[in-house]
Amino acid sequence: MSVEVINLTKIYGAQKAVDQISFTAQKGEITGFLGPNGAGKSTTMKIATGYIPPTSGAIKVGGENVVDYPISTKKKIGYLPEHNPLYLDMYVHEYLSFIGKANRLRRSVLRKRTTEIIDLCGLGKEQNKLIGALSKGYRQRVGLGQALLHDPEVLILDEPTTGLDPNQILEIRKVIKQISQDKTVIFSTHIMQEVEALCDQVVIINQGKVVKNDSLKNLQNSMAESQKLNVEFSENIDSTIFEKIPNLISVTKVGELNYLIEATKGEDIRNEVLGIASEAKMPLVGLKQESSSLEDLFHQLTQK
Repeated sequence: MSVEVINLTKIYGAQKAVDQISFTAQKGEITGFLGPNGAGKSTTMKIATGYIPPTSGAIKVGGENVVDYPISTKKKIGYLPEHNPLYLDMYVHEYLSFIGKANRLRRSVLRKRTTEIIDLCGLGKEQNKLIGALSKGYRQRVGLGQALLHDPEVLILDEPTTGLDPNQILEIRKVIKQISQDKTVIFSTHIMQEVEALCDQVVIINQGKVVKNDSLKNLQNSMAESQKLNVEFSENIDSTIFEKIPNLISVTKVGELNYLIEATKGEDIRNEVLGIASEAKMPLVGLKQESSSLEDLFHQLTQK
């Protein structure tokens, strides 16, 4: 079951939180929804789950618009918000049973499903504890369990590993990867390691706009096919002189006197850069080869 985001816009007064964004998340894939804080990720997820309406555009779940079909689409969605809302004075097993009843699961189905979720989320030893007595990691597991309890076809997770220690993060990742095989998962984060470990598709949003939408494999391949040099001068220079470099992709000013030169993989361009700088008598004081990573790409697309 796909989730289609179509020209989605959300405006709060003079603030345009989401600006004409479009992308599609497919069944059996984890779509990483990336962006810095305040980029519009949580707003998009709240619209997708029917918590708030869009100003314009649409989100369709299995072909149904969430505004036109709020009940049927919500039945298909499991949602873990960024701030995990739990009843801290309830026991884990009690809380999951309560959520199942709220989803109108039959008693026989609820009993079986609660047992499955407790096992899946590793809550066996904690199921008879008060939620308020659990660690942050186990509370996140309970939140993930409530999102999965009614066996939704779509799972929307808003920064589910925020505040967890490295061991807890690995455990939550394992659960998400396991359940993604037969579900459509949209996973919001601004942590690049999460994306590389989990995601199939990557959508990067900045200031309410989509700035990149591609498969993780394509992004990694494109980064592997280029070489980058960070060059520094002692005074301002005319950067157009580097346009004669073979297979040049771009020359970007990244500091007052620094430039990032990118070219396709092949012959090492360091000698070319040194030769051009020497011939033009440009005062080159630093040259460093940069490695390309998803974090670099994220920074380039979202730094403005």
